[in-house]
Amino acid sequence: MRRIAVTGHRGLPPDVERAVEEALRARLAALGPGVIGLSCLADGADTLFARAVIEAGADLEAIVPAERYRDGLPPAHRPVYDALVARAALVHHLPFAESTPRAHLEAGRYMVDHSDELLAVWDGRAARGPGGTADIVAYARERDRAVTVIWPDGAVR
Repeated sequence: MRRIAVTGHRGLPPDVERAVEEALRARLAALGPGVIGLSCLADGADTLFARAVIEAGADLEAIVPAERYRDGLPPAHRPVYDALVARAALVHHLPFAESTPRAHLEAGRYMVDHSDELLAVWDGRAARGPGGTADIVAYARERDRAVTVIWPDGAVR
């Protein structure tokens, strides 16, 4: 089984979200059967990837960075998060109580350490805070993990 993790931006504009969703589906289709997807299920790239994994008929593993992670998600996203957690084949809970940048960084590292490839929905810019997409990409590259960057030409956040 090929284990694919995701990291990426939240709050994507609708046109960027559509293009990213299409690119994620294409990448998963190219990998063929036998894929397991790892995601923290936040709004944005994490959820787009998780849905694409489920639609491809692959197994989804949810990584929960902290006990109160769900509370830090936008209220409108919480039902989506709950539904995806319910669909996950496995749910991994990290040992943090609060949903802090450190917890998010450790969740990203966990996914990299337990995957064969990282899909990064990333505009190539520096992280806005510790544990951001750029930090997870850098960690994956330090670990010689395959990194595929998905970012539509001309897209802005």
